[in-house]
Amino acid sequence: MGRFLIGTERVLLTLWVGGLWVAGYLVAPSLFAVLTDRHLAGELAGNIFRLMSYVGLVCGALLLALAVRDTRSRWLKTWRVWALASMLILVAVGVFVVQPQMVELKALGINPGTEQAAQFGRLHGVSSIMYLINSLLGLALVVAGIRKPT
Repeated sequence: MGRFLIGTERVLLTLWVGGLWVAGYLVAPSLFAVLTDRHLAGELAGNIFRLMSYVGLVCGALLLALAVRDTRSRWLKTWRVWALASMLILVAVGVFVVQPQMVELKALGINPGTEQAAQFGRLHGVSSIMYLINSLLGLALVVAGIRKPT
């Protein structure tokens, strides 16, 4: 059973963290570099980030449950649990707080120089910082490796 759980953790971590890095640092910049319509590039990138957020919620919840299970009563003292919990919280805040506000602003219409544009820019900045933190925490988890079989 230990090897199966380790394999499961590897797949979940690879899917989540690999997806974060590919979507955020390869796909999104490529969309803006290749497409002349910045609005379309933004819509496509936003859709990719939204889908990756759902992947993160599922993978993160499963990884966190496995990490807590593995560490038993020591889970509060384990950096891996704190890293996964932090990542999961950041994804949840992004999906349920930041992204809906950005969608609402876009529905109102964002014209350059308006308060909506400034507010959208701030939300985009917050979202970008949260994404960077998640990417780095995920990278730390990948570099540290998966737990040893028990």
